[in-house]
Formats: sequence, C-alpha cells, structure tokens
Amino acid sequence: MIVCSCNVVSDRDIRERLGGGARPSVGALFRQLGCEAKCGRCARSIVAVVDEHHAATSECGGGGCKDCRVDEMAA
Repeated sequence: MIVCSCNVVSDRDIRERLGGGARPSVGALFRQLGCEAKCGRCARSIVAVVDEHHAATSECGGGGCKDCRVDEMAA
C-alpha cells in the first residue's frame, strides 16, 4: 500500500528499512529512502507502519520500552 503519494513510498519500502533495533524517526526513514517529506500528510501512516512492525518484532510487545515512544517519532 502506498503511504506517501508525494514520493510513492509503500509500507513495504518502510518495512525494508526497519531493523530490530531502535526506531527511526520519520525524517530518518525519508533520508534512508533518498527523499524528503513534501506535504507531510503521510507522517501518521508511516508512524503506524513503524508501530506495527515494532510491536511484532519487539520483546516488550510495543508498549513498555523506551523505543515505543511515538511522541518523538515525527522529529
């Protein structure tokens, strides 16, 4: 599914950039993809993809560790 129509970035593109470590910010993901946010309407969708991936791969279950803090993701 396309999550950023400005840059034609899919949820698969995002998941391919995610490892099992610390959660990257939306800006860091754009830099890894070689593009930048334009309108910004995709930020919440990208955070949702990262949340889903982190919950599925994290030992804490996506809610209790410092890496689960969504409030700093958009930085």
